[in-house]
Amino acid sequence: MTVTTEHAGQTTPATPWRPFRVTVAGTHTLSPSFVRITFTGDDLHEFGHDGPDQRVKLYLSRDGRHVPELSPTEWYREYRAADPETRGFLRTYTIRAVRPDRREVDIDFALHGDHGPASAWASRAAVGDEVALIGPNRAYGTDCQGHEWNPPVDARDVLVAGDETALPAVAGILESLRDSPACPRRVRVLLEVPDDGDVLDLPAPEHAEVTWLCRRRPDGSAAANGALLVDAVLASDFGTGPHAASADASAVDTVDIDLEVLWEVAAGAGSPVYAWVAGEAGAVKTIRRHLVGDRGIDKGAVTFMGYWRTGRAEC
Repeated sequence: MTVTTEHAGQTTPATPWRPFRVTVAGTHTLSPSFVRITFTGDDLHEFGHDGPDQRVKLYLSRDGRHVPELSPTEWYREYRAADPETRGFLRTYTIRAVRPDRREVDIDFALHGDHGPASAWASRAAVGDEVALIGPNRAYGTDCQGHEWNPPVDARDVLVAGDETALPAVAGILESLRDSPACPRRVRVLLEVPDDGDVLDLPAPEHAEVTWLCRRRPDGSAAANGALLVDAVLASDFGTGPHAASADASAVDTVDIDLEVLWEVAAGAGSPVYAWVAGEAGAVKTIRRHLVGDRGIDKGAVTFMGYWRTGRAEC
């Protein structure tokens, strides 16, 4: 199937993803570690949104001001070909809300000081600042991908586990479950965040069991990234029962998380349990190995994603 779209009198192929030139319409501090930024753009009515954990790319110019014109179809090739010393920064985020009728998109940013260009930008973002969003193209006419939430239709017990980088996706997932007539009977959520001030009121189903894990201790020290999340999963009874399959952790054990992206999506069928796990790659790998290798959960019922890796920046 060939899909085309018209811009300024020209017909071009409609790719699943395309750049959207946007500006900051407003900012809202959610907690000490999170800020919500609302973007607006003339063509955001063409922005797609196919899943509750929908990812997008955020292009930030190196000087914080000028955003180059990005090709609708060749933007990534152009980005890779540009001089690394002068080209902008490309980072991945999850959409929190899309309002096509108002030409607005919300993204929640986890702030970690000036340790990364996106966090530094988000902490100082002001109305009128310009960036580019590369995301789903509604003109494509079908699912543009970039989302991984895919529970089996017969899943009765769901585990959602993540750190602060996964919180916007988790919030979207819970909102979708709250509004779904087919919500699983048991929904368990484990969320690791930097501080108890980051505990937010999430739009979850009434029966969802949401546990917040705060790294900062009363004495001011903090647990290591991912440690509380791993401990909480290991302490839970998720996945125990007669549905357990034969153990097989081989797929995840062959991934070198310092060199490769840790990412595998569940098949989405044939299991009464389902786990969606995202966050720091080392913690995610440990959790996946435990669920599949120790508890015998079918590896096709576990979606796991290393959103980031300690000591590594996104390319």
